[in-house]
Amino acid sequence: MPKMKTKSSVKKRFRTTASGRIKMSPAKKRHNLRKRSQKMKHHARGMEVMRPEDERIVKKFMPYG
Repeated sequence: MPKMKTKSSVKKRFRTTASGRIKMSPAKKRHNLRKRSQKMKHHARGMEVMRPEDERIVKKFMPYG
């Protein structure tokens, strides 16, 4: 049986935690930042854990963790 492939886009954007959840960086932090409020930019810092509904979709493309 051949190995399953991991989607390259998923490999670059997401990481798994030790408990198996998916970590991601929040959206809307790339450009047009002068339009966004300081509060929005502050809350979008760092990484956050993905919601379970979206996790199921992403995990299909990450067969090996």
